[in-house]
Amino acid sequence: MGWLILLALVALVLLALWKFGRVTGPALQFAAAGLLLAGAGYAWQGHPGAEGHYKPPPVRQKVPDTAFAETRGEMLGEFDNAATWLTLAESYQRSGDTKAGVDIIRSGLRKDDRDADLWVGLGNALVIHADGMMTPSAELAFQRAQAIAPDHPGPKFFYGLALAQGQKYDEAEAIWRNLLATAPPDASWREMVEERLAALAQARAMNLTVPQVR
Repeated sequence: MGWLILLALVALVLLALWKFGRVTGPALQFAAAGLLLAGAGYAWQGHPGAEGHYKPPPVRQKVPDTAFAETRGEMLGEFDNAATWLTLAESYQRSGDTKAGVDIIRSGLRKDDRDADLWVGLGNALVIHADGMMTPSAELAFQRAQAIAPDHPGPKFFYGLALAQGQKYDEAEAIWRNLLATAPPDASWREMVEERLAALAQARAMNLTVPQVR
């Protein structure tokens, strides 16, 4: 059947060239030679008798909300421009498409590269995409957020979370303790930082990995 279809196509092409394209003589012979060469390639490498096999698209494993998604509203806010981008990115992360999560936040940064919350979100998204490891690009994103908003607790807090997830406990603890030391006594987020320090101490005492804070 494959050969019959190929021959029919060759005939149709030559007929169209002769009738509608006014191709005649040597030009028509040259076109026929090209079509025959294509047929020779098909005969050499084609497998018309092989059975087709449907290959389903890879299934991404759905994951629950990360600690970043659960706590960023308290630390960063929920109703600003950054929250819109971060919420969209998190929907892709939950479906397992971590690269799309990174790309969406980068799209937000192309519109406003002075948004510290988006830089924090990018750092977190890059850590998620790297299966919980702090990569150089993620670290740069967190540092950029801190440079833009040096007095905001969010960049430092979430940088500490990412470090703890990568089992860099000493660095995470130092950041969180410094954050508490410079925080106002009535800061609404003090308890959140204290809880993380307590979880870190408990994990060390039990010789466990700190629960992932992706």
